[in-house]
Amino acid sequence: MRFLVTGTAGFIGFHLARRLLDEGHEVVGVDGFTTYYDVALKHRRHAILKQRNGFQAHELMLEDMPALQRVWADNSIDIIVHLAAQAGVRYSLENPRAYVDANLVGTFNVLELARSRAVKHFMLASTSSVYGANAKIPFEETDQTDRPMTLYAASKKATELMAHAHAHNWNIPVTAFRFFTVYGPWGRPDMAYYKFTQAIASGQPIDVYNHGKMERDFTYVDDLVEAIHRLAFIVPERPPQPAAIAAGDSLSPIAPFRVVNIGLGAPTNLLAFIEEIENCLGKKALRNYLPMQPGDVERTFAGTRLLKTLTGFQPTTSVSTGVKAFVEWFRDQARARA
Repeated sequence: MRFLVTGTAGFIGFHLARRLLDEGHEVVGVDGFTTYYDVALKHRRHAILKQRNGFQAHELMLEDMPALQRVWADNSIDIIVHLAAQAGVRYSLENPRAYVDANLVGTFNVLELARSRAVKHFMLASTSSVYGANAKIPFEETDQTDRPMTLYAASKKATELMAHAHAHNWNIPVTAFRFFTVYGPWGRPDMAYYKFTQAIASGQPIDVYNHGKMERDFTYVDDLVEAIHRLAFIVPERPPQPAAIAAGDSLSPIAPFRVVNIGLGAPTNLLAFIEEIENCLGKKALRNYLPMQPGDVERTFAGTRLLKTLTGFQPTTSVSTGVKAFVEWFRDQARARA
């Protein structure tokens, strides 16, 4: 099959593209190489993909509809995996317009392409941030998500709603998957685990918010990719089947649209996560304990029942295993640059 994957120079898009290419699929990769974090890292990821047969690389912004249409005109696409977005909870407090441009306009353009030439499946990356300060645990796909705490969360919820409307009006099968704190090799330098590792390795202090009284459902990137790969071939029903909805599925009653959580389903305390990094590096962190930041939540916790029911798979990589793999990669990269 031929996949259009947006964000292939990004963390998750890079890993997913490699997996699809390993399976013998073709990947049309699109990325804007924005400067939100180190562009050199994005180029290194794309350079690896460019060495593979079956990969096409296109550098463009999704807000540029004519450029996107040119890529679309040259390819017959079976499945779209839309991962490209302006990420980051805290950055949305500093530069909110970036989220409107990339997440809303960019997503609309990709949805319009899917409408113009019917695709078998449109897959949309969302986030656990849409659950806001949900007090009910674990977070389940059918929980209310109408009280976002940041514009980032609001923009991702909006993309889910846009995709549902397109699914309903144009009969486009859509699966929106909500990620829970993804980490691993080739990760994003703006993420806390990367910053912690970098600072501890160099003897610099780390900022620990809410005095460490936070839990995150850390999800290793290989588990995430495995889940996306399996979901790609599970297309929401046309028309929706009432029996599936009654069984706890998030399938829309009026559209071929489904939401699925992808997370470990086992939150880890932030201080315990930092200790795993310390153990792998063999160094203790210098910790600055600070109050909670605006837009942050104390806990995320993925309900994984639907993912397992649909795919037979549930993430299993422990934090100790995942952190060790990341730290080994981090050290390899440091040695390569030395």
